[in-house]
Amino acid sequence: MGIIWVLDGQLLYGAYFVLIAAGFDFLDGFVARLLKVQSEIGKELDSLADVVSFGVLPGIMLFTMVRDQAELPWLPYLTLIVPMLSAYRLAKFNLDTRQTDRFIGLPTPANALFISALPHLGLEMESIGDFLTSPWVIVGLAWIFAILLISELPLIALKFKDFKLGNNKMRFALVGISLVCFAWMQLAGIPLLILAYIALSILEQAIGSE
Repeated sequence: MGIIWVLDGQLLYGAYFVLIAAGFDFLDGFVARLLKVQSEIGKELDSLADVVSFGVLPGIMLFTMVRDQAELPWLPYLTLIVPMLSAYRLAKFNLDTRQTDRFIGLPTPANALFISALPHLGLEMESIGDFLTSPWVIVGLAWIFAILLISELPLIALKFKDFKLGNNKMRFALVGISLVCFAWMQLAGIPLLILAYIALSILEQAIGSE
């Protein structure tokens, strides 16, 4: 549905459908465990749905944003790196046994939320709106975040083993930043939140390696 709406010219609605998909992505596993109906086919279907919701949908959004402004006819196709590497990241995630308490590489929902909320941020912050929506900046962001998807960068997972401050400083900081971003800018705050998420993860890794 999100892809259809975006192709119909309703670009701003992409973020709403990504949020809905993220909600269902959380609930499907929760409901499966609650009803004790976990299965291998459910695991595969989950990844296939994620490719569409968090790979193809943001990819279509990027393609549309660049196509509507670019003078070079081939430039929009460079944004398709996002669905391609989203699919690769999801396949890699299914095989990677290291990602139990943290993510390795940017999760596809986080990437999709960042991309889908960019038009909202451009409208909210008019001073940088033209810069954010310029074709070359969009292509650059597409490639940077696509590479982050398959990178070896350890990122925080919001999985609390306990609620002690000492063990969860960065997680609590991320929750606090999330609340501030949503209260301040609503959907437009999501890209700032994702950037903070990456920064906090890098900071946690740097502190931990000292």
